[in-house]
Amino acid sequence: MPDFAIETQQIKPGIRFVAVRGFLDAHTYEELDKTISECFDQGVHKLVVDLSRLDYISSAGAGVFIGNIGTAQDNDGNIILLNPSQNVREIFDLLGLTQIFTFAQDVDSAVRLLEK
Repeated sequence: MPDFAIETQQIKPGIRFVAVRGFLDAHTYEELDKTISECFDQGVHKLVVDLSRLDYISSAGAGVFIGNIGTAQDNDGNIILLNPSQNVREIFDLLGLTQIFTFAQDVDSAVRLLEK
């Protein structure tokens, strides 16, 4: 199993980049949820989440995004999902989440969507 890792950095004031790598499942989802909560606690509600190196996502992992998108949007923000792997995109399709989330192919496109 690939090591799970999260990296964050500020892209612009008020916009945070979050890269997730490995398996996002029942064993690791709390770490991502904590990272997103810390962004919100700092007043950052516009997130670009890079899923290109995420090998697997379970329903518990998807639940992190479901549980946080409302908070982001209630605070004039959003969560843009960046370039998910084919496996991850299929899970989002299967769960009907492609109707809820916005996807982007690159950081610049995601930032433009957040700045609208």
